[in-house]
Amino acid sequence: MAEISNPMADIDSKEVKKDDFSLEKVPLEGRTLGWMSITNVTLGVATAMLFMQMGSLMAISFGSVNALLAEIYATVVAGALGIGICYFAAKSGLNVNLLARGGGFGYIGASITSLIYALNFIMYCAIEGSIMAFAVHEYLPMIPVWVLMIVFGLAVIPLNWFGIKQLDKLQKWSVPIFIILLVLGFILALNIAPKIPGNPWIYLPEGAAVGGVGLLACIGIMNGLVGIMALLVSDYARFIKKEEFKVGVFAVGFIPQLVCFFIMGVIGIWFGVRMGEENPGIYFVQILGVGGALFTILTQLRINITNLYSGSLSLASFFENVFKFKPGRTFWVVFVSVAAIVLMLGGVLDHLGSLLTFQGVFLLAWGAVLVSDAVIVKKVLKIGPNYFEHRQEYLYGWNPVGVVSLIVASVIGSFAAFGHLGVFLQNVAAFFAAIIAFVLTIIIAIASKGKYYSKNAADDIPAHEHL
Repeated sequence: MAEISNPMADIDSKEVKKDDFSLEKVPLEGRTLGWMSITNVTLGVATAMLFMQMGSLMAISFGSVNALLAEIYATVVAGALGIGICYFAAKSGLNVNLLARGGGFGYIGASITSLIYALNFIMYCAIEGSIMAFAVHEYLPMIPVWVLMIVFGLAVIPLNWFGIKQLDKLQKWSVPIFIILLVLGFILALNIAPKIPGNPWIYLPEGAAVGGVGLLACIGIMNGLVGIMALLVSDYARFIKKEEFKVGVFAVGFIPQLVCFFIMGVIGIWFGVRMGEENPGIYFVQILGVGGALFTILTQLRINITNLYSGSLSLASFFENVFKFKPGRTFWVVFVSVAAIVLMLGGVLDHLGSLLTFQGVFLLAWGAVLVSDAVIVKKVLKIGPNYFEHRQEYLYGWNPVGVVSLIVASVIGSFAAFGHLGVFLQNVAAFFAAIIAFVLTIIIAIASKGKYYSKNAADDIPAHEHL
């Protein structure tokens, strides 16, 4: 029998492909999502248990007030950087990987940042998956942790197959369940005798003090996380409707930072001190039983869906640029998932401190280069084109403005982060690296006179994309 074509299937196929935009600009007609829908997708990341865990960890180790001050610091820094990155992404229709090409790196230089960015998301997939696995193992110890790691690592693949519109739907139906279980956890926790007696908001461990070394240590922990959230929102901000540009840039740039660092951090402080435990995957199971295991699974699946999405975009960009290998975003979804499983089985949580330290230095420096290039170099000094060019035929492979600034800032920042430049700089290493990157970008742009930004100027850039 002859096969009858299905026109609706063809349309669906085109929509799926169109929804990716992993290697290209989102055209104006493709920017069709309202700011509420996009913010909803990013909240899947912002409600990750990792942010609760950091609040619990800081409060138990250094005191609740120091933890709260660090959360406020992170909200302000990540919020400001997030709004800036969102502005450029929504204006140009480009995610942060594509912005980097014309934002001081060149198309090969930007590929290196894409690879490291992707490795960060693979790491996050592994961290969040491990939290899920250990939470369920806490409730069902007869199931080996390694089996749970494989199951949860593979579970997010079908949930991530069709791009941002599917992500929006998944996050919408899961939000009410998340809120109900979280509120139930609060209520039941109030009926449990606190492991650490007294007011949880003024708790200080023995020998600790408010401010000083304890506060700096908390800020150092937060610096490992602020860069990833601020850069991640660019993957979604490029879909903002033109008529919602202003409110969309603020909402998508700031609300996720407010939720993950302040709201989730404060929740983590309260639970951590009350339960005397820093791992939310454990204390929610202790409070809610099977409900706690389900809460952990739901929360971590929400974050890992977006981790896979951003990781797949970054890998697609890297391999297309460097190796001309373009199998499509769905191929990279599977790749990221499998790589995350390997990291989980290898014990990624055992090396969390060092990984977050390097990530904080690199990502905050990268964000500083992009902002410095756009605001100071392009807009104020008018060096190079006043738009973000992402097409290879118009770009040089390498631009020393971004590449040198990022390498120098990351190396110096890493030396500082591992204690080689004193205690103070060790705890503010990521912020220190960002300042170095910001200043170096300006100096090198002036010194090179913008020579390596573009081979020739494009004449097809719409007026609304000019800075």
